[in-house]
Amino acid sequence: MPIAKVDGVEVEFEAGMNVLQVAELAGKEIPRFCYHERLSIAGNCRMCLVEVKPGPPKPQASCALPAAENMEIFTDTPMVRKARHGVMEFLLINHPLDCPICDQGGECDLQDQAMGYGRDDSRYADNKRAVEEKYMGPLIKTVMTRCIQCTRCVRFITEVAGVPDIGLISRGEDVEITTYLDKAVASELSANVIDLCPVGALTSKPYAFNARPWELKKTESVDVMDALGSAIRVDARGAAVLRVLPRTNEAINEEWISDKTRYAVDGLSRQRLDRPFIREGGKLRAATWAEAFDAVATKIQATSPERIGVIAGDLQDAESMKAALDLFGGLGVKSLDCRQDGMALGGGQRESWLFNSSLQGLEDADYILIVGSNPRLEAPVLNARLRKRWLAGALKIGVIGEAADLTYDYAHLGAGAAGLTGLAKSKSDFVTGLKTAKAPAIVVGAGALTRADGAAVLQAAAGVAKAFGMSWNVLHTAASRVGGLDLGFVPAEGGKTAGELARKGGADVLVLLGADEIDVSQSDAFVVYLGTHGDAGAHRADVILPGAAYTEKNGLYVNTEGRVQMGFRAVFPKGEAKEDWSILRALSERLGAKLPYDTLDQLRAKLFADHPTFGRIDYVPETAAAVDFAALGRKGELSDAPFLSAMKSFYLSNPIARASTTMAECASLAVGATKIAAE
Repeated sequence: MPIAKVDGVEVEFEAGMNVLQVAELAGKEIPRFCYHERLSIAGNCRMCLVEVKPGPPKPQASCALPAAENMEIFTDTPMVRKARHGVMEFLLINHPLDCPICDQGGECDLQDQAMGYGRDDSRYADNKRAVEEKYMGPLIKTVMTRCIQCTRCVRFITEVAGVPDIGLISRGEDVEITTYLDKAVASELSANVIDLCPVGALTSKPYAFNARPWELKKTESVDVMDALGSAIRVDARGAAVLRVLPRTNEAINEEWISDKTRYAVDGLSRQRLDRPFIREGGKLRAATWAEAFDAVATKIQATSPERIGVIAGDLQDAESMKAALDLFGGLGVKSLDCRQDGMALGGGQRESWLFNSSLQGLEDADYILIVGSNPRLEAPVLNARLRKRWLAGALKIGVIGEAADLTYDYAHLGAGAAGLTGLAKSKSDFVTGLKTAKAPAIVVGAGALTRADGAAVLQAAAGVAKAFGMSWNVLHTAASRVGGLDLGFVPAEGGKTAGELARKGGADVLVLLGADEIDVSQSDAFVVYLGTHGDAGAHRADVILPGAAYTEKNGLYVNTEGRVQMGFRAVFPKGEAKEDWSILRALSERLGAKLPYDTLDQLRAKLFADHPTFGRIDYVPETAAAVDFAALGRKGELSDAPFLSAMKSFYLSNPIARASTTMAECASLAVGATKIAAE
């Protein structure tokens, strides 16, 4: 490896690194505004100046200068300090002195670096330049007079998000960051520009003027808005969750999160169920916990186990599903299902329902076939990974399903099952290359597996994967799905599926664990709803037991690649609501079938003993077990209907998002987007 000297200290570095990266390897802090590790190099701000030998006797931008063998780098000479003072003075020439009212205050790179690397006075007395505010949609607030033209937002939206809605116009003193035609930024990742902005030019519109960072209690947790399990930080003050920010996790979300993950949090305080309810005379009335438990227990005890069903929702933690399995399984109930959408997976080999390549490992693939999925809506952060690999020219993508804008080019190989069964005979360039691919992968989405012919589609997809030697990957949309399948939360022999339970006459007692995505309006069962929001399940319920949202409890979640992750409580449940597992534990005592644990630790101990995979926190095997393709699916007639994404509305996909006013505004813009004349 080449060696360079940084302030007299020798450092080994990898070929291709720039001077800034080499200096950081030596432990030196280099100030910067425009440089970002995941974006292309712009060299705009000139804040990262260093002195280099051999080379001209002048400061040089370390971000844009390749490091070389035997190079000497000086990061703190009088020339460098004077140059940084000058750059900072110029940056502050037009920047307004409005830190007291700026939402970036307290976490602003400009503030920090002005203190560390700037002058202690200003020699500029002329008027400051003012810039008009720009409309970027309901999520991003702009104060463009503060902008220092680092272009991080432009590069992120263009390169990572793949939706070039932000650009730089004009030249010299008139240069401005703007959107095109005052259009909202049409990306599911758009609000990441707020984190990237080093000043207060782009801030969070829903969070505006809510709090200062030092007032907030910060809790590291995991996201449940999709099945990726992105690393997040939940910031709360008192009993209210005020914002969600991303945490860096290279294996899952890098440092990005979707707009839904970030902004659905206002739904945590709206339409909440904060006390038990019992339906009497067609109307719900508030009740005590004792009354609610008595009503549920009386009904369950009077009903045969064959006529009782349990459906787990998409946001459930593993502990609540384990408690439900232990309770109702102990009562002899066979009809338990975590698949509200009727997915044709479960009860077999664990690898059959996992994303076996792993999210990070997918970047090693050279050919990817996407079947019945729209990753841009179902997993925006994963879609950004695919785009990154595609931009590098190392990935070819084929799609069987709807022809949507995925932000990268792909070969459309058919809309439905016919494209899957006829793939081997196709003469397209993609299939020709697939036959000689070194690391091909197939990604099967819920849109292909939740249809009436889902089992037959599964068999056809498995046949294609086996024929081309592809790694097997299932992209789920529900945070609870893999955990439920790992637990065996599927009907036992003779049990009914979720779809069968929801029909008229399907059950006499139906327990919904946060299940709001399945239509139970036609069911004539006695419905018990354990959940957080006044959504579809609560509207139909005869008894409501208020539970805790994901920010209000400690819980285990398993993401689509099979990685077990721990979510942590940031605030306490609302009103009289309780953690889901504790509600089931209390109900078990009333039913005379007391569960053998009194604390969360005891429940987890039993969970780990019964299902050892849950004890392997944050673990994904480096080499996945071979998938038994012959056991996947079953023979059946394939429908001619096209594969449609399981994500009907990205912004309204769960009860928390549907309760969010911010998500409602985003959804209305996404549906009612107007086209300009040129289109």
